[in-house]
Amino acid sequence: MSSIEQFINENRYSSNWFVDFVNDARNQMRINDIIDKKLYLAGQHKINNRPPEMFNGKPFMPRKILLSYGSRLIDYATAYLVGNNVTYSGDKEVVSAIQSIYKNGYENLDFDIVQSVYRYGNSWEYVYIKDGKVKSKLIDAADSYPVVDDDNEYIGFVESYTVNNVSFWNVYYNDRVEKYYNNGGDIKHRGTYTNLTGLPVLYRNDNPIDDVFGRSDLEDYINIIDSMEDMISKSVDGFYKFITGIPVVKGQRLTGEDALPTEIVGGGITLDSDADFKFENNEFDHEAFKTLYNHLTMSLMDVSGTPSVAFGRAEISNISEVSLKLLYSVANLKAMMTERYIREGLKDRLTKFRTLLDKQGMRYTNEQWDSITITFQYAMPSSAKDIIDNMQTLREMNSISLESVLKHNPYVSDVASEMDLIISEGNGVYKNKAK
Repeated sequence: MSSIEQFINENRYSSNWFVDFVNDARNQMRINDIIDKKLYLAGQHKINNRPPEMFNGKPFMPRKILLSYGSRLIDYATAYLVGNNVTYSGDKEVVSAIQSIYKNGYENLDFDIVQSVYRYGNSWEYVYIKDGKVKSKLIDAADSYPVVDDDNEYIGFVESYTVNNVSFWNVYYNDRVEKYYNNGGDIKHRGTYTNLTGLPVLYRNDNPIDDVFGRSDLEDYINIIDSMEDMISKSVDGFYKFITGIPVVKGQRLTGEDALPTEIVGGGITLDSDADFKFENNEFDHEAFKTLYNHLTMSLMDVSGTPSVAFGRAEISNISEVSLKLLYSVANLKAMMTERYIREGLKDRLTKFRTLLDKQGMRYTNEQWDSITITFQYAMPSSAKDIIDNMQTLREMNSISLESVLKHNPYVSDVASEMDLIISEGNGVYKNKAK
C-alpha cells in the first residue's frame, strides 16, 4: 500500500477523498488566512472599518488613510533577493541546458515564486513538458493543498479552485495527475495524465512551528501599519475638526443702538469695555505626532530588515563600501535566511529538469549535475568601478580565474557564453586549453 493510500484509509476519507481533504477545517483555516492577506494587499485594511461619527450635530465620515507599506516592503525584499537573476554555474553542457530552459519565462517565474513566499509563506510550482519545451505552472497559494502524513512527509498534492460556481480538483500523485469537476452537481472524472516530474515543488520560508508551511512576512507588518494608519487618520480628522476654532465671548456683548449696524459688509461684534472675544483652538502637538510616527516607521523598517536609505528615510553621501555593507547588513541577513529555503526548492526543480531532459535524450552524468551551484546576487547598491578594479588586481596576481572574474562582473549575465566568446577571440591560456 502506497503512502497516499495509507493516508486516505487512516483518515477514513471517501472515494472522492480530495474533496474531504480540501474541506478539512485545518486546510480551510489556512486558506482563509491566505485570502485575508490577499484582501489586505488589495487595500482592505482595518482602518476601513471606522464607523461614521457625529460632529456639530451632523454625520461625519472619518478619514481612512491607507498606507501600502506591506506590499512595498515585500516587493523590495523580493527584488533584493532575485532582482538580479539567479545564476547557475558548473559543467558547461548542463548550464547551457538549464539556460535554454530558463528562456521559457523562468526568470519572471523566480520573481513570482519568491514574492508569493514573502506574501503567504509558501509557493508551489509544477514542472512539465509541452510541445518539447520544459515549462512550469505556478499554483496559486490559495488553491494549494499539500498532503502531509503523520511523519511530516510530503506525499501528495491537491489543487482546488472554483470558476463560475463550478469546482475543479487537480490531484497530483507521484506517477499521475487526475482531474475532476462538479459541473451539474455531481463530481465527474475529467481525465488521468502521466506525471513525469512527481509532486509540485514546495517553496517556503522560515517558520519555527511548521516544517511545511512557511510564515508570511505580513504577520510582522500588519499591526505596525494598522497603528500608523489609525494614528494619521485620527490626527487629520482632529486637525480639520478644530482648525477654525470655537468663538468665545467673555463679558457683556453690546446690542441695540450701541452695536455695529448689520448692513455693514464684514461687520463684527461690539463688546463692553471689560469684555473679551477670542477663538479657542485645539492644540495639535505636531512634535509628539512626528516622534511617535517616526518611531513606528523605524520599527517597521527594522522588523522588515529594510535599510532606511532604501525608502528615503536617511540621507547619505560619500559613503564607503564598508559603511554601505553595514547599512545593508540586516537586509543581507534576511535575504540569506530566505535564500536557504528557496535554494532547497530550486534544487528540487533541477531534479525535475534532469528527468525531463533525460526523456528528451539529453543525458548527463551524476558528476555533471553535482557540479551545478546556484548563486544569488543580492541587489545591494555597489560601485561597478570598485568591483572591476578589485577583479583586475586579483587577476593580475593570478589569484582568481577568468571564469570567476566573469561571474562577479556586473556587466556579464551569461558567464558560459562570455567564456566561449573570449576563447574564440583567442585570449591567452583559455585558447591554448581549448586546443
